Amino acid sequence: MEYIKLTLDNLEKEHICCAISNNKDIQVASKKAWLKERIKDGLVFLKSTERGKCFIEYIPAENAWCPIEANDYMHINCFWVSGSFKGHGYANDLLNACIADAKEQGKCGLTVISSPKKMPFLSDPKYFAHKGFKVADKANPNFTLMYLSFDENASVPKFKEQAKQPHIDKQGFVVYYTHGCPFTAKYVPLVQQTAKDKDIPFESVLIDSKEKAQNAPMAWTNYAVFYNGQYISNEILNEKKFLVLVESYYKQ
Repeated sequence: MEYIKLTLDNLEKEHICCAISNNKDIQVASKKAWLKERIKDGLVFLKSTERGKCFIEYIPAENAWCPIEANDYMHINCFWVSGSFKGHGYANDLLNACIADAKEQGKCGLTVISSPKKMPFLSDPKYFAHKGFKVADKANPNFTLMYLSFDENASVPKFKEQAKQPHIDKQGFVVYYTHGCPFTAKYVPLVQQTAKDKDIPFESVLIDSKEKAQNAPMAWTNYAVFYNGQYISNEILNEKKFLVLVESYYKQ
């Protein structure tokens, strides 16, 4: 398998694995615009040269778009190997490349947000545990901050306090999201229009800076659904799933 690293020079012509389409597609355009700025912050997007979901995306933790304290660590934003790419050792290739890069940059380890069991858009905790990652911290309702240390004297990373007990002072359905995941650019407007058409109280909040992400009221910032201040889910909703969710909470 051959891999390629996205750069400012090749970003426009390369596919981005998780949303494979042309640059005019809103999902591709939003993700590439987000990547363009993050590459300047040290983000690395390493992917298979073949079309499909086989990539790792990581960034120095001080520039990560999540509420963690992990000085001198490298943070894995997204790590996805699926479909026909599974079972060939490609995940190991990508993780080993990330480890080698982090060590070369003098980092003391890696961090990644996962969960006790497999959840949508989060990497498999069993894989990371098998690779030597340990749980550093937890955040409600079901997030774990895992880490792999290269230095036994390094501090253990942790979630910021406001992310451990997610809550907001807003009523109705509220979705926080970033363009770090391409699917939000498509589905957030569709859900918002559905809510408007059916007179459902709904607000979307775009997290558009590192500072906002690092001070977000939940652990996973790419997408978070709240209802009447209560955290509900990190699963990106389409119109149908949103209406099912609405019905379930209105019945309570």
